[in-house]
Amino acid sequence: MSSDPKSRIVVLIPCLNEEITIGKVIRDFQAAIPEAEIIVFDNNSTDRTAAIALESGAKVITEPRPGKGYVVSSMFRKVDADYYVLVDGDDTYSAEHVRKLLEPVMDERADMVVGARLAEYTDKSFRPLHVFGNNLVRRLVNWIFDNKLTDIMSGYRAYSRELVQSIPILSSGFEVETEMTIRILDYGFRIEEVPLPYRERPEGSVSKLRTFHDGIRVLAEIAKIAKAYKPLTFFGLIGLAFFFAGGISGIWVILDYLEDEYVNKVPTAILATGLMLLGFGSVGIGIILNTISYRFRENMRLINKMIHSR
Repeated sequence: MSSDPKSRIVVLIPCLNEEITIGKVIRDFQAAIPEAEIIVFDNNSTDRTAAIALESGAKVITEPRPGKGYVVSSMFRKVDADYYVLVDGDDTYSAEHVRKLLEPVMDERADMVVGARLAEYTDKSFRPLHVFGNNLVRRLVNWIFDNKLTDIMSGYRAYSRELVQSIPILSSGFEVETEMTIRILDYGFRIEEVPLPYRERPEGSVSKLRTFHDGIRVLAEIAKIAKAYKPLTFFGLIGLAFFFAGGISGIWVILDYLEDEYVNKVPTAILATGLMLLGFGSVGIGIILNTISYRFRENMRLINKMIHSR
């Protein structure tokens, strides 16, 4: 990969209390890709993260709103570049692979390249349940959006200028990677994955990810975006649940009627009828919203096509 000398490459590093690792991360990227500008976005660190970043030669911008989603949104809003690299400041990702990550974007084969971690890691790289959680999210997203991605939540990515300018970021926390991946899939942008090693955090460095709290937020984000972008799937599943519950309730009413030729369980019959009506209503809502969503995606893909044809 040979970069155009006129192209601007930025390495964006979101940080919260990473004084142990941030200096090394900056030096590693300065050595690996010296033509890139390195910008650290400090999210209200209470240690010397910002000072060490400045001493190491990086530009530092403060984002006062707590949460990685706010930081990423601020990065893309405040920084103008041709190519973007986003990497966590905890020294778990290798800077020596940055050109490998950028290559598909710079060759216009992809709009986002993800450093896929799950192919090479040690038992200490992830907390307990994190691999399970990552695989659960991956399977859900691949099933809903009919894809074959291997790592949805990696914090090491490269982006094209067109993608950064086209994708809204609405989440506030660690669910931001999941949100962006889903939006990119739905908008029709091209995604590639590059298998990369994932190291464990250095001793003394503490992860800010809260396993259950942030896991629930990620699942809620998937449900919210699926409702907005795949409404037929979302409401269709709800409808199927209502049909199933209504069918189970209705079986007893039907069997009772066949035996006595009279409906003895009137409340159960009303419940079964109500559940079936709710099922039909949910499917109907899904069909209507799916039509609207389809037209919206058509418009977005036309806009993206116009952007790429410039």
